[in-house]
Amino acid sequence: MASIIEIKGLTKSYASGFQALKGVDLNIEEGEIFALLGPNGAGKTTMISIICANVRPSGGTVTVAGHDIIRDYRGARAAIGLVPQELNTDQFERVIDTVTFSRGLFGKPRNDAYVEKVLRDLSLWDKRHNKIRELSGGMKRRVMIAKALSHEPRVLFLDEPTAGVDVELRRDMWKLIGELRQTGVTIILTTHYIEEAEEMADRVGVINHGQLMLVEDKTALMEKLGKKTLSIMLAEPIEALPPELADWDVALKAEGQEIEYLFDTRAERTGVSSLLRKLGDLGIGYKDLNTRQSSLEDIFVSLVHQEKAA
Repeated sequence: MASIIEIKGLTKSYASGFQALKGVDLNIEEGEIFALLGPNGAGKTTMISIICANVRPSGGTVTVAGHDIIRDYRGARAAIGLVPQELNTDQFERVIDTVTFSRGLFGKPRNDAYVEKVLRDLSLWDKRHNKIRELSGGMKRRVMIAKALSHEPRVLFLDEPTAGVDVELRRDMWKLIGELRQTGVTIILTTHYIEEAEEMADRVGVINHGQLMLVEDKTALMEKLGKKTLSIMLAEPIEALPPELADWDVALKAEGQEIEYLFDTRAERTGVSSLLRKLGDLGIGYKDLNTRQSSLEDIFVSLVHQEKAA
């Protein structure tokens, strides 16, 4: 699949000497949902600001839909819709007016039917004549998304889109993002809610201290770096683990009534079957088994901790 965003050797340094980005290379495919994860200060917002041509890079190149962000600013920016973290819109303007005006800023002809569709999709149509100051925080966030979509962009950046909204609105936005992807819009998402990435993303990038630590297909990442926990509920409690189990990463839980086994997903079949056979050889019976997959959050925390320890 063709790349709609190509980033090569991207750097950003400030006069103070602080390096916000350190040689980032990244291609984002057209039509995918890409989640960019990282702790506060990792460089997520700086990278988005550069791609959207709001901040000038110190080095490297960025193209969006074939347009270089420096040499062809207008072409690149016209392909992008940006929903920033901050709610920066005229609080005394009506919802429909601010969305219509945003469309005109990009030179798009008036299209009342399209604006109505965007507002309906975001559950804003009934609020179209309200002043923005009259809306709740979640509804204001929806207005920002409507503004970003007003000029029919090919790429939509969502910088912490569900920060400060309740669970119901968050779920509604996840649904909307999925529907946008179906229309061919490429979506780049930064979030602190890692379940959002786990729910929606096709690929995941992890950035920390200005460096892109990895970019991976979400499913492949969880298979490669994820762990599983097998809980073995014993038929009879035991006082201590037999020394014969020293080769397995096991722990005794629940006052001797449960053995917990942590294993790599790539060694699932051989490890689990070998452990269960070993328990049988030792005369330890069990009455139930339960497994739990590591979450994307577990993997993210592990990666960040590994970098700190390096």
